[in-house]
Amino acid sequence: MVKKYWLEIYGCQMNFAEGYALENELSRRGWEPALTAEEADTVILHTCSVRQTAENRIWGRLGYFTHIKQSRSQQLILMGCMAERLKEKIQQKVPAVDLVIGTFGKEYLAAIIDGDADGGSNDFPEVLTAPGQKKPFRFHNYHHRDRDFHAYLPIMHGCNNFCTYCIVPHVRGREVSRPTEEILSEVDHLEKDGVREITLLGQNVNSYSFDDGKKVITFPEILKLVLRRTRHIEWVRFISSHPKDVHPRLIEMIATEPKLCRHVHLPVQHGSSSVLKRMNRKYSREEYLRLIEKMRSSIGELSLTTDIMIGFPGETQDDFEDTLELIREVRFDDAYMYYYNVREGTPAADFDGQLSKQTKLDRLAEVIKVQREISTQKKLARIGMKERVLAESVSKNNRAEILGRTERDQMVVFHGDEEQIGKFFTVRLDQLNGNTFKGSVI
Repeated sequence: MVKKYWLEIYGCQMNFAEGYALENELSRRGWEPALTAEEADTVILHTCSVRQTAENRIWGRLGYFTHIKQSRSQQLILMGCMAERLKEKIQQKVPAVDLVIGTFGKEYLAAIIDGDADGGSNDFPEVLTAPGQKKPFRFHNYHHRDRDFHAYLPIMHGCNNFCTYCIVPHVRGREVSRPTEEILSEVDHLEKDGVREITLLGQNVNSYSFDDGKKVITFPEILKLVLRRTRHIEWVRFISSHPKDVHPRLIEMIATEPKLCRHVHLPVQHGSSSVLKRMNRKYSREEYLRLIEKMRSSIGELSLTTDIMIGFPGETQDDFEDTLELIREVRFDDAYMYYYNVREGTPAADFDGQLSKQTKLDRLAEVIKVQREISTQKKLARIGMKERVLAESVSKNNRAEILGRTERDQMVVFHGDEEQIGKFFTVRLDQLNGNTFKGSVI
């Protein structure tokens, strides 16, 4: 009898890459994806712990699957950052969970489900984590889903920055850079699979540093090696970057390498130097602005997006105004904007000056308003321009239209059919509907 699984992935691109790698391993072992969660023999929730809202969604799903298990035999497995952070607490609160696998046990999951590894099905419930990171993190060999034309390619894992608000170093551990040959081997695999676009991944991707025994390979160097290895892959992206690790050689590469997309996501988080210092971001407002000036003077047609956190403990009205001023000065193409969430176990959770939720919501609304106006203005200024677009999917709103993505990481719909998915087109941007361009193939 064919075994069926149901996988739900929450959170960042790294979670999706790891989830796809797990699906590959389960497929190799004879498992098939279930059409519905209810018919699955095993349910796997790949969790996120960056913000409380992400964890709240998981608690809700756990309640749902607890109800299903009352009438159906089903294994319920929790993996990922929330599993690493809460560990035993999850099974104490939700006994229906059969297995909890933290960040450093994911490589064993497929074998455990099949019952041929320690902690297998005969030992449920089980908690597999690596307290103190006693087990070294190991990357999967391949992270690509069959027939996808885009692929995530993890090149490093973890973070050494320890921003005071961030849970990532506590659940992902210290930085581990993937061996260069493993990365290039996966690039070769993606080439053979017909992939057209790859995104290099890491919690702090531009801090990549691997000692191959002869020399230390840095991020600009691994990026150059990847680019030289590609033939059919036409676009290379990377995410997420830390401003303190943007090397002049990286700026030069973005400006000169035709396959390297001229879109950079560079989280600023805040516009006040005093808040940035309390966040332990390791740069000031002025240093960030100088970096942006350098990038824009060197890279033509640079698309720049960012993350902005509002309501950090101790944020004054002047600090908030500094952030609004920075947004207006930089004029980001877009931004992911959110208010500060207390994350248990981080230094900022114990800081004085915690702001009320209403204050955070009010300030966030103003930030969103300012940034959306800028984003719209910048998009409208591109009407009439021609862009190279990679067709991604059939539009949900109109089956006769294709939804594509530009090099600048902006969405555009144009007339077409599913045969065009995974191909590149030159598209004229004719109009803007909301945040999405409407265009015509040239």
